[in-house]
Formats: sequence, structure tokens, C-alpha cells
Amino acid sequence: MNEQLYVKQVLSGNTSAFSYFVETYQEMAITIAYRICGNLQDAEDVVQDSFVKAYRNLHSFRADSKFSTWLYRIVYNTAVTLTKSKIWTSTHETDMENAVHLSGNPADLNIEHSEQKEMVGEILQKMPKGDALLLTLYYMEENPVKDIAKITGLNESNVKVKLFRARKLFKEMLMQHYGEIAEDQLLPSS
Repeated sequence: MNEQLYVKQVLSGNTSAFSYFVETYQEMAITIAYRICGNLQDAEDVVQDSFVKAYRNLHSFRADSKFSTWLYRIVYNTAVTLTKSKIWTSTHETDMENAVHLSGNPADLNIEHSEQKEMVGEILQKMPKGDALLLTLYYMEENPVKDIAKITGLNESNVKVKLFRARKLFKEMLMQHYGEIAEDQLLPSS
């Protein structure tokens, strides 16, 4: 069923239809909140509050964007408000000219999936919150830059620059933490 139909059902009184959105988006919503809050308890509270806000404000949802983008923006704002964090403070500077078109996964490793997932998760935990959030939205949730801009309130150029910096930092941290293991497992040389 189309998400618009679920929205219409909820708005016309079928409150149980909202469970579709909870089941579909809860996992990524918790991931986003966790990246900002830094602990699971706060992340779960943020997600619960966010779903309540989404439910109460469903009438304001415009179909010109995806429901997930709208919901993740609510999660993002709720988490930032709760933590009062400034997730876009970074000491890593890169010129806009260096932020060429984004391509490639920051962790295209030829290792076991579970090991890769563990390595990626460990590095993301150590990264600044904003960088980890952008990499999560772009690579794990596969949101386009345009949607990430809507979720975070940044402009598209800023998202591209920050993604470029985050990928660079991710690679540096991966190499620093895993050294030769990561170097041997990075993209095959041509």
C-alpha cells in the first residue's frame, strides 16, 4: 500500500494504520537519535517523542517529500533539542573545491559482512556526532543529498562538503584504528 493511503487512513480515524510508520521507520529513527544523543535510552525516548509529534502533526505532512524525510527531520530536531548539542562543530577543514561529486562507500571492505559492520560501527561511534549522522543517512539509509539537507536543515552544498569531510575522517580513523588490516581490505587497486 502507498504511504499516502496510510496517511489518509490515519487522518480519517484509523489510528492503527500509524503502526505501519512505526514498524517501517523505527530502526533508522533510533539510529539517527543514537548518533546525536550518544546513548540508547535517550535515543529511544527521542524516537517515542518523535512518533507522537509525527502522529499529532500528520495533517501538516506534505506529499512533496517522502514520509521518511519528514519523520527523520522530526527525530533530528527532537534529538538536538534534547541534547542541546552542536553536532556541526568540527576541526576538519576542506575547501569546497575538494568536495567533488560524492562517490564510493567509505568502507568498501572485502571482509566478512559482520566484521565490516563491527568495524564501521566502532569508527562511527568515535566520530563527531554530525559526521556519523551524515554517513549513516547517506550510506546506511541511502538518502540523497537533497533529503539529507531537508532532514538536517543544512543546504545541499554544505551537506556535500560535510559528507566529503566525514568520509575523509572516517578513512583516517579506520586506518589509524585498524592499520594494515584496513589497508589490505580497502578497494582493490587497479
